[in-house]
This record gives sequence, structure tokens and C-alpha cells, in this order.
Amino acid sequence: MTDQLTQDERDTDLAPLLANGWAVVDGRDAIHKQFVFANFVEAFGFMTKVALFAEKWNHHPEWSNVYKTVDVTLTTHDAGGLSALDVKLGAKMDTLAGG
Repeated sequence: MTDQLTQDERDTDLAPLLANGWAVVDGRDAIHKQFVFANFVEAFGFMTKVALFAEKWNHHPEWSNVYKTVDVTLTTHDAGGLSALDVKLGAKMDTLAGG
């Protein structure tokens, strides 16, 4: 089982994600970000790339896609909130999106 982030980990590990456009979700121990691409093909390509890492790491995002926009929420359900897996996947998403 994966452990929730400690307060120290939240202060240090989440800071780069929050500085890069991720936001804490009100009422949940989760983070959210909206990625906007030039078109549907780029958005779907991003989701495909992320899916490969998500499957490899056995950590899957809550997400949706409408045309060129991908909305993502990250939390670790079996930990009951944010974990190091969310930080890792969020950082990878930022890299894959070019930001």
C-alpha cells in the first residue's frame, strides 16, 4: 500500500507542481490541472503518452478530454489522498506536455 504524503513532503514535493499550474482540489486530498493543446490530435497524443507511464507505474489519473483540452485530477485512492505517485505522475505529465 502506498502512503499519503507527509506534511514535509507536501511542503517540498508539491511546491514545484503548484508553481507549474497544478492546484489543490477543494474538499479532496487531490490536485488538478487543465492542459490545453493546439488541437485534438495533440491532446490525444499527450493522453496516449501519459497512459503508458500510468500503466507502467500502476497509477491512473482521473481525466477527461474535450477537443483540445485535457482535465486531470490526481489522487491515490488506496492511500486515501495524495502520495508520491501523484507527484511523480504530475511531474511526468508536465514534462510530456512541454511545460
